[in-house]
Amino acid sequence: MASSGLTTAHWLTLHGMVTVAAVLFYVITSHVKQQRRNPAAAIAWMLFILLLPYLALPAYWIFGSRKLPRPPSRATPATPRVHDVEDWAVQTALALGQPAPAAYRDLGIHGNGQEARHALLDMIDSAQQSIDLCTFILRDDSLGCVVVDRLCHRARSGVRVRLLLDGLGSLMAGRPDLKQLTDAGGTWTLFVPPLHSRLKGRTNLRDHRKLLVTDADHDSGRMWCGGRNLAAEYFDGEPNARPWRDLSFDLRGPVVRQAQALFDRDWNFAMRQETHAETPAPIEAQIPPDGAQLVASGPDQADDTVHALLVTAAYRARQRIALVTPYFVPDTALLMALCLAVRRGVSVDLVIPARSNHRLSDLARSRALRSLVQTGGRVWLAPGMLHAKLVVVDDALALVGSANLDTRSLFLNYELMVAFHKAADVRRFAAWFADEQAASQPCVPTQPGIVRDVVEGLLIWLAFQL
Repeated sequence: MASSGLTTAHWLTLHGMVTVAAVLFYVITSHVKQQRRNPAAAIAWMLFILLLPYLALPAYWIFGSRKLPRPPSRATPATPRVHDVEDWAVQTALALGQPAPAAYRDLGIHGNGQEARHALLDMIDSAQQSIDLCTFILRDDSLGCVVVDRLCHRARSGVRVRLLLDGLGSLMAGRPDLKQLTDAGGTWTLFVPPLHSRLKGRTNLRDHRKLLVTDADHDSGRMWCGGRNLAAEYFDGEPNARPWRDLSFDLRGPVVRQAQALFDRDWNFAMRQETHAETPAPIEAQIPPDGAQLVASGPDQADDTVHALLVTAAYRARQRIALVTPYFVPDTALLMALCLAVRRGVSVDLVIPARSNHRLSDLARSRALRSLVQTGGRVWLAPGMLHAKLVVVDDALALVGSANLDTRSLFLNYELMVAFHKAADVRRFAAWFADEQAASQPCVPTQPGIVRDVVEGLLIWLAFQL
């Protein structure tokens, strides 16, 4: 009996030492790496370490870091003022280190998959100098194979073709045979391959940006962006399956060069090419308030840019906020900001799919939906799968791109949104929203039972890391 008790005492001592070591490792590495975390995520990691240190320690080593070290710039210019009554969106993005608004023209909003497919393929076919394409998924299906065929054709014609695919997205969905692209003279690479990532502690990071840039250094340069992955369901669908509804756009103008610069940084990182610290270009004292502004979010940004802009928008909105997202699992700060906007008289409308392609997300969203509806916000359930990402605030801002309104997109993924400030174009996106809202049914949340309530809480607790 004494031997058994001694063994138990030794085991408890060893367990305590492992737990203390795991907690110290978490605290020290978070401090050294300057990992500013969402409070819920910090609590989740601490509880995970305290309850299951033997699993939590290797999990933190593999997945725990969410920001990359960024070399400091040699100079940081003062944030310029934009002399316009509705300049808060521009100023916020500038303060978060995003480029100043740049002029654009020929904005095409793709209301359906056919329009998006036509614009995408037309851009590839008409490129004369360069094609740079970034996507989370390039599926081996009718759409993906056509895209690869068109890229090969342009590469054989002497156009520089670069294709950047997310490592995990490529593993999840499969991809066409890309040897034909390299044989044609193009280049492709994976962004953070999950099975052999060089980012220690950051294997869970994903490049979710969707971007096509052609001939950026010429006046004919174009940009295609939005929420669509390059797979049939995001465009025309398959013969036995209805297409998902999504949102994308294309445009021309100086803002295309900013998109090119962002792609170049991501490409250099994926190719392990050194990227030198950038000296911010001087910004004119007067910035046109009606340009388009790239808002990149992710580990390569010092701040959680899209999240910060959304929270600011909720507090600055005067009349209405319209949101479209396939997955709605916001953090406490964003949800509170939206609920407070409702309480001070702002009309808040959220359109989500009645049932998305992620069942766990549908379960996790319930608590936030109840909170929003109980304060007076309106939630609309769209039939079929709706994959678009759009935020419209008054006539001041339309934010369109790849970021979902969940904690993974807002705090972990590499994402890209484009902020439009021109009132006429903001209203065009608002009209697209109105069409989706009209086709949807109001959501009437019900109170959950105790089991469902516990399950929702666990999912919300884990959602930040999923």
